Amino acid sequence: MELPLQITFRHMDPSEAVEANIHEKTQKLERFFDRITSCRVVIEAPHRHHHKGKLYSVRIDMSVPGKELVVTHNGPKNHAHEDVYVAIRDAFSAAVRQLEDHAQKNDPKKRKSHEAS
Repeated sequence: MELPLQITFRHMDPSEAVEANIHEKTQKLERFFDRITSCRVVIEAPHRHHHKGKLYSVRIDMSVPGKELVVTHNGPKNHAHEDVYVAIRDAFSAAVRQLEDHAQKNDPKKRKSHEAS
């Protein structure tokens, strides 16, 4: 299935390399949950007037049947996020965890059953 994907760049010029990286990671999301109906990714560069601590933030909005999953990866000051690719990697890792949790909660075969005594 070709996942509808929208990529937005804020405070930075669009980059084909970054877009290709996001497309690759989005394709991998479908391995964890194949019913994603849409995915929006926003990459935000730090404001140009910052001289230190220029951390990229990444937001991923995924629509799945009955729910909207949101990953905002601009949390604690992780200086590795001065590299846009590291920020993207960490955001997509968080997205995978959310998809796995969602899939487990909504798959009756994976739920624990409690026997009546």
